[in-house]
Amino acid sequence: MARAQLVSPEITAYYHCVSRCVRRAFLCGEDQLTGKSYEHRRYWVEQRILTLAQVFCIDICAYAVMSNHYHLVVHINQKKAEHLSDREVVERWGKEHRLPLLLLKYLKNQLTTAEIHTCRKIIHVWRQRLYSLSWLMKELNFSIAKLANQEDQCRGHFWEGRFKSQALLDEKALLAAMAYTDLNPVRAGIAQTPESSEYTSIKRRLDLRNTGQYSSLGLFSFVGESKPDGIPFRLIDYIEWVDWIGRQVREGKPGHIDNKQPTILIRLSVSNTNGFDLCTRLERKRCLWVGSSTQLQAVKNQLKRQRLHGVSI
Repeated sequence: MARAQLVSPEITAYYHCVSRCVRRAFLCGEDQLTGKSYEHRRYWVEQRILTLAQVFCIDICAYAVMSNHYHLVVHINQKKAEHLSDREVVERWGKEHRLPLLLLKYLKNQLTTAEIHTCRKIIHVWRQRLYSLSWLMKELNFSIAKLANQEDQCRGHFWEGRFKSQALLDEKALLAAMAYTDLNPVRAGIAQTPESSEYTSIKRRLDLRNTGQYSSLGLFSFVGESKPDGIPFRLIDYIEWVDWIGRQVREGKPGHIDNKQPTILIRLSVSNTNGFDLCTRLERKRCLWVGSSTQLQAVKNQLKRQRLHGVSI
C-alpha cells in the first residue's frame, strides 16, 4: 500500500512504529559471539528521538530501545505545524539542517519581493515535512546508521527497511500500543519492572517526576500534567495499568487480579481480559490498523478497500 494511505493524519493522529536492524544484527547490548558491547548505542537512539521531538511537530507518546530494534508511539500534530509562523518553521528546520543562503537572508529581512515569494514556497515544503512521520523516521534512522557504520568501519544498510507502522484508531488502541512499547524490556527479560527498564519512556517519565519535574522534556504530556492538551489519560492511571499488564505478561497468564483497578479501564470500558489480550498480540498478527470493528470498517470505506489487515478491539 502507498505510505500516504498507511499514514494519514485525516484518519488518525496516533501511530505505533518499529524499526529493526538488518539481519537482526545487534544495535545495542552485547554480542555473544564477539563479546563486544554496543550498549552505548541505546543512548544514541534515545537522545536522537528526544532531540528530533524538539524539531518536528510530532509528539513522542512512548518509546523503547531494544537490542536490535526500537518502538515508537507518536502523535502527529499537524495543527501545531500549521500554526507556526514562517520564521518559526525556518528556525526549527535550521536546528538540524544547513539553511540555504537565501533563507539566511530571509531571517535578516534582506530580500526582495521576488525572493520572499521563493522563500515562502520552500517554507511551505518544510512545514509539511515537520509533521511528516516518514521524514521523522528517515532523520532518526539515517543518523543512527551513519554513527554505527562509522564505528564499525563498514558501509551498507543498517536497518531492514524504512519502518513498520500501525495506525491507532482510538484511545484503547493507543493505550495498548503504549503499554506494549513500555513493557518490551520486561517481556524480553532485560528488566524486572517498568521503572527499572533502561531507555524507555515510562522510566524517563518516572525519573523526571521523582526529581520534581512534572513535564517530561521531549515527551508528549498526559492530560492533567503541565499542559491541557496531551495523551488522553492521567499519568497515574497509565502507570497502574502498565504495572497490572506487566505482571500478567511476565507470569504468562492472567493470574490474580487485584481489587483496585486503574480508573482508566472504567472510563474506556476496556475489560482486563481484552486489554491483556490486545497487548500480547499487537505484533503477532500482520496489522496496519488497530481499533474497534466500527472504526476499521469506516477506514476501509474511506480508503475504498475490500479488506484491511487490522486488529479489532
